[in-house]
Amino acid sequence: MQVTLTEMLQARERRADRQKVLFQKYGKTLICFTMNIAGPIKNSGQIQRGFQLGVRVLKEQLQIAGIDIAFFEENHKETGNEAFFVVDKDPYTVKKIAVEVEEYTQIGKLLYIEVFDSFGKRVRRCDVGARERTCLICGGTAQVCARSRTHSVEQLQQESKSILLQSLQQADSHTIAQLACQALLYEVATTPKPGLVDRANSGSHRDMDIFSFQASAAALWPYFLQCAEIGMRTRTEAPEKTFVALRIPGKQAEGDMLRATGGVNTHKGAIFSMGLLCGALGRLKREQWGSPERILLECSAMTVGIVERDFAGLTSTQAKTTGQALYIKYGVTGVRGQAEAGFPAVLNVGLPKLEHGLAHGKTFNEAGCAALLAMLAVTVDTNLIHRGGYEKQQEVAAAMNRLLAAEPFPSKKTLELLDKRFIELNLSPGGTADLLALVYMLYFLKGVQHE
Repeated sequence: MQVTLTEMLQARERRADRQKVLFQKYGKTLICFTMNIAGPIKNSGQIQRGFQLGVRVLKEQLQIAGIDIAFFEENHKETGNEAFFVVDKDPYTVKKIAVEVEEYTQIGKLLYIEVFDSFGKRVRRCDVGARERTCLICGGTAQVCARSRTHSVEQLQQESKSILLQSLQQADSHTIAQLACQALLYEVATTPKPGLVDRANSGSHRDMDIFSFQASAAALWPYFLQCAEIGMRTRTEAPEKTFVALRIPGKQAEGDMLRATGGVNTHKGAIFSMGLLCGALGRLKREQWGSPERILLECSAMTVGIVERDFAGLTSTQAKTTGQALYIKYGVTGVRGQAEAGFPAVLNVGLPKLEHGLAHGKTFNEAGCAALLAMLAVTVDTNLIHRGGYEKQQEVAAAMNRLLAAEPFPSKKTLELLDKRFIELNLSPGGTADLLALVYMLYFLKGVQHE
């Protein structure tokens, strides 16, 4: 909604009145936090998200500096967003922090952070040796450009929108990549997992350990970031277009993984599934991140037809990969089938199991182990088939069903015995482990959707 000059002047007076009240009550350094938004529209969903991002950055910088916030208040009105911080620190130190946020963060270009001493006197930029604010468009002194009206309101609006969009997309893509890597690290740290690398041992693997997985996860951060950015860039196109755009970065990520691990395949499956999830998140609005159903529906839309395309016309003599051979012989679609169906094992089994365990007092590790076994009971893990054959995979799934029926959240002793047995049989459910990482990712996303 558009606001008038009179309404903006009234909002400024109300802000000044609120400042007086806070000075009288606390008698400490006060921060008044607003945004510079050109034009008659001062608030919207996107503008408010930019404001929240700015508030978060300033809070973090105050915390890093060891400055406690004695009082905080924020208001969201048609005339704009505003926040008040009362802090017990000298105003010049606080002003330096405010200037750093304004100068050296992307969203800072749109922030207006005033700092007042305990008597209500405003601390200026020059008081802490900082230069005057620069113009968004030409880089000159903002006050001079504003006074002379060097740039039109339309130009300022366009530049403000661009800065706001870039700031939010950068923050979102970084969050996606961070949580993706966190999910991979949580998966490998979940212990004990039958036949898999964890904190206790290397499972049925002789060429990798937990450090291999940590190195691999770190190497994949740029890839997950790129997947999110590709999703954002192609969100107005058909979902399949995003998936096609992810293919080459996925192949390059495999090279990054192999270079980080000395040639060992630690996360090839996760490069596909987690990369797909990151791309889907990039396509969606942040407020949709808390809906696993919506996220996995987007994954399904992105991969529609993948099974038919990749396996069409295959014969036993043409099969070159384990996945192709399993499809021809048993109709096993593997991770392609899971993706095209929207990862039902994750949505309907793994995530509910994790959340149920956490809600009933289980530790993250205990709930994670149970979620892995629950998915192992309902999925056809191609890694198990590769190592032990189709019949053995079926036996394992049936055994997991029996185990969970008797012990819904298996004890550490039970899990250790299971791990020992898998190692003896040289079994490793690596495909299900990749699904566990997706479970963790979706769980983490529920906690950040409103940040």
